Amino acid sequence: MRVLVKGAGVAGLTAAFELADRGASVTVAELRPQLGGNASWAAGGMLAPWCERESAEQPVLDLGRGAADWWDAVLPGQATRAGTLVVAAPRDAGELDRFAGRTSGHRWLGEEDIAELEPDLAGRFKRALFFPGEAHLDPRQAMAALHDKLVAMGVDFRFATDGQGLPGFECEVDCRGIAADDAALRGVRGEMLILRTPDISLSRPVRLLHPRFPLYIVPRADHHFMAGATMIESDEAGPVTVRSMMELVGAACALHPAFGEATIVEANAGVRPAFADNLPRIESLANGVAINGFYRHGFLLAPAMARQAADILFNPDKRVGACA
Repeated sequence: MRVLVKGAGVAGLTAAFELADRGASVTVAELRPQLGGNASWAAGGMLAPWCERESAEQPVLDLGRGAADWWDAVLPGQATRAGTLVVAAPRDAGELDRFAGRTSGHRWLGEEDIAELEPDLAGRFKRALFFPGEAHLDPRQAMAALHDKLVAMGVDFRFATDGQGLPGFECEVDCRGIAADDAALRGVRGEMLILRTPDISLSRPVRLLHPRFPLYIVPRADHHFMAGATMIESDEAGPVTVRSMMELVGAACALHPAFGEATIVEANAGVRPAFADNLPRIESLANGVAINGFYRHGFLLAPAMARQAADILFNPDKRVGACA
């Protein structure tokens, strides 16, 4: 089977792998001139199904449980299995209790436990929740590594094209995200900063709960940290706003004052595609399927959705549209 995958974000790359791994001849078409620059490029890379259950439906936990295993199997060493730490300022202790009541897979920590896990947060928080089964990765490194693996598997990448007019494909998998022609999608803007400071070391993502400005900090290489959490109902892909910059920096400093001296390496925004229920879907096309609607769960849910899409295309009983 010759398959055209449209889009080289995390959805397209994982779909291409699942198809190529089962023997399909795959071409990936990406409108951008090179890898990156899409919503996946600005993602946090947290593989945190138990934490995400706080505000997401049960399918996010069910589909996301195996994400770290998938990334480990496909790209050994990309995912760091160090869990997630969730903290709150003393005045926001109720937020921590509320978070605990809406999630599972965690255990409570006291001050000494927090200091043992993250020495640089010693003495800053009285209580915390620790989710030991969660993991994280650097989205950009993971996407680049997956691209290289796909090339080695024989996948053909065509950049600076939407794929229209490329001949000879039996099936199509549309993974274009917000650019897809789907009136049911809405844009959810997410803004992020990459900060660098040698004065802080963290071993795992840390979520700081706040009733108005929640924050997550994800450690990356060489004392870089990704700070994010904004979710704005908008399909505007412009630069980070002043308000969001102030909120993210302020929340980071609330986690640790040393972030006030950090260098802002990058400020970026991405528009994430979402359906009304904030859950991803696989939909039938005339000649294939579309995978879309990952909302804020791209790296977490893309592996499971890619497997489902490959099952549809390779299973004669499930095959849709004109796929041969």
